[in-house]
Amino acid sequence: MTILFVLLSILLLVLLIVWAKLNPFLAFLITSIVAGLLLGIPPEQVAVSVQQGMGSLLGDLVIIITMGAMLGKLVAESGAAQRIADFLMRVFGKKYIHWAMMVTGLVVGIPLFYNVGFVLLVPLVFTVAHQYKLSAVYVGIPLLAALSVTHGFLPPHPSPAALVAQFDANMGMTLLYGMMVAIPTILVAGPWFARYLKNIPASPLKSFRASSKPEEDLPGTWNSFLSALLPVVLLVGTTLLLMQTDEGSTLYGYVKFIADPGMVMLFSLLVATFTLGLHQGAKMNHLMDIYVDSVKDVAMIILIVAGAGALKQVLLDSGVSQVIADGLEGWNVHPLVLAWTITAVIRVCVGSATVAGLTTAGIIGPLIEGAGVDPNLVVLAIGAGSLMFSHFNDAGFWMYKEFFNVSIKDTIRSWSVMETIVAVVGLAGVMVLDWIVG
Repeated sequence: MTILFVLLSILLLVLLIVWAKLNPFLAFLITSIVAGLLLGIPPEQVAVSVQQGMGSLLGDLVIIITMGAMLGKLVAESGAAQRIADFLMRVFGKKYIHWAMMVTGLVVGIPLFYNVGFVLLVPLVFTVAHQYKLSAVYVGIPLLAALSVTHGFLPPHPSPAALVAQFDANMGMTLLYGMMVAIPTILVAGPWFARYLKNIPASPLKSFRASSKPEEDLPGTWNSFLSALLPVVLLVGTTLLLMQTDEGSTLYGYVKFIADPGMVMLFSLLVATFTLGLHQGAKMNHLMDIYVDSVKDVAMIILIVAGAGALKQVLLDSGVSQVIADGLEGWNVHPLVLAWTITAVIRVCVGSATVAGLTTAGIIGPLIEGAGVDPNLVVLAIGAGSLMFSHFNDAGFWMYKEFFNVSIKDTIRSWSVMETIVAVVGLAGVMVLDWIVG
């Protein structure tokens, strides 16, 4: 009966989001309460579990997500993203313009949340496609593949950052492994796959073409790159430094402090506030307004993550997570493949990559703990599964269709297939890494 109640709870979550069109945060709260009662948690303890789960997960993530949103918004508003894109297009030229778009999506997508990156960079795609008389789909898919991969695989994006916290993984190591998997995945789902999409008709509206800032108003090229990528440099650099430092030394404690993801994001934001803001002539009041607006963009994401933490805690407190883990132990399936499969199924049913990833984490947590699997690779396996086959229940599907003004059929054969390639190639990359580091 325990497994049945869990399945009914997951079904309830799917129905509330897909059929009832309920906000995922509310859906998570309702599902957590119902699951707690069904699984035998005393009624007076259900609310305690919900609150504890929300608080414990958000405690690790609020700084990372909000600072990441602020940095991403500043990169966009300052013109740094435009400078990066312009530089890459000059380097690659018309013949390799889709490679320029891919690198733009990867570089700009690391600090920018997906929806912000989409709205910011897709008009640039239309402008480039119009200028060079190329298919907008052919030009855009490599960029969108890069944005999608960074969203699903790389901290400080909400889902991978939350998964790092849930599995007690290392943020810097996850980012390092994530880049190893992300680059080949983007190459296959982006430039390689785009070659087969040159003839898809797309007629984006003129109003969606990028409105560029004047050249003299843009920050410098190196300033733009360094400010946008500073969190990556610090996370990877301090992680590698920690591996070479004696744990008993005084230096280790300072490096550990600097390596904390929250401290990395705070330092990166303070540096960017000067390099992309004050140094460019922006007023402090204007910069603070940008930061306030950025938090509004991710407020609901934070709540959804909190809701997922509530469901996870209910499953833990009821003991059902261990029951599921015990039941799955007999399956002759690699834990990473199992994590990917569960996530992919929930993603196809629910449509949200974040919901799919965090729901899976709550289900398989105990199994992973005793399986001897690298938790950093678990984060990436779930991240890959969370991008599986985007279709009608995913907002990204409709954003792509409407912005690019393509048919449903062409949306599926370009966007949906691209997302599926990302999921499958991403899993293959994770399994190769597991074989190497295992």
